[in-house]
Amino acid sequence: MQPVFTPKKDYFAPMHTTEHVLNQTMVRMFGCERSKNAHIEKNKSKCDYFLPQAPTQAQIDALEQKVNEVLAQNLPVTIQVLSRAKAEKLPGLDMGKLPPTVGDELRIVFVGEYDACPCIGAHVENTSQTGHFVVSSWDYENGRLRIRFKLEN
Repeated sequence: MQPVFTPKKDYFAPMHTTEHVLNQTMVRMFGCERSKNAHIEKNKSKCDYFLPQAPTQAQIDALEQKVNEVLAQNLPVTIQVLSRAKAEKLPGLDMGKLPPTVGDELRIVFVGEYDACPCIGAHVENTSQTGHFVVSSWDYENGRLRIRFKLEN
């Protein structure tokens, strides 16, 4: 019998699910790692990424468009509890944010087949419940790209 895991973070579910899509889109578009520093709130959020050079405004616009294309696919958001051994076999799964004290069973959040990530946060059931992703501002300094974003209905 698998243990019951309840979300431990008090994130706003639509924004947190959108963060997963944004992270995977950044990985695919820029070849960077997922955000290691994020602040997720209901009205506005931010994520930091490390890139060798600043993106152009056209690249940020393309990022915004791609995130919205993925959200518009009405992807199911599902959760599975997997052993660490099984989780490590999932292609592209980033285990870098796991604390050293994490046990052998991991809560993995799947956004359709687009993204899979260990996570303890709250999520929507389908990407149709997120809203429209908007990059409200961004800046690049010393290799760090900070993206500030919000959701609109």
